[in-house]
Amino acid sequence: MNFFHLQPAEWQALALTVKVAAAALLVALPLAVLVAYLLARYRFPGHGIVNALVHMPLVLPPVVTGYLLLLAFGRKGPVGAFLSETFGISFAFNWTGAALAAGVMAFPLMVRPIRISFEAVDPKLEAAAKSLGAHRVVAFLTITLPLAVPGILGGAILGFAKAMGEFGATITFVSNIPGETRTLALALYTATQTPSGDLAAFRLTLIAAVVAFAALIASEVFARRLRRRIGGDHD
Repeated sequence: MNFFHLQPAEWQALALTVKVAAAALLVALPLAVLVAYLLARYRFPGHGIVNALVHMPLVLPPVVTGYLLLLAFGRKGPVGAFLSETFGISFAFNWTGAALAAGVMAFPLMVRPIRISFEAVDPKLEAAAKSLGAHRVVAFLTITLPLAVPGILGGAILGFAKAMGEFGATITFVSNIPGETRTLALALYTATQTPSGDLAAFRLTLIAAVVAFAALIASEVFARRLRRRIGGDHD
């Protein structure tokens, strides 16, 4: 067998990984931007608690996060049962659950650089826009958000990379189901547990490394072009 010839199950795991990571990023990034902006611009009662809750997935064992998701979004969980009965949405043992787990684990990695980017934008620019009659939302969309784009892009890169490699919360929440929840990380784990799976495990490791490296290079090129366009990078 050709070492570089991917088996159908491996192609399936790779495609599912990209699908899960993209869905996680699509849903989590707008929320991360909102939360980062609130934490950067406002001081409100419970600010420290909100900040701690946002970063909890970084310090909790991923298995704990996965178990909490199972309790909340499982078929018998309060949120999961409500979504299933009301909207027909199911997360447990489904690829959407894998995307949810990946999004939760990636969320704090997105919030941190985005928050720092918002904090670097001078609030006086927004104030000047408002004094000229611009609505708060318009000032945010036309001034603050464009200036924070490099940080948002950095957060998106970190989030996507984390979602691509997420393992612990995923296997705890949605198990390891071929074709449904078995992402690249879970496929690699499965191969390591198989007596004759050394070759497959090594191949999957190389695939994961190549995909991650290509994504980082592409994002760096895009970030440089974007910074030049907005005038933040002249080298």
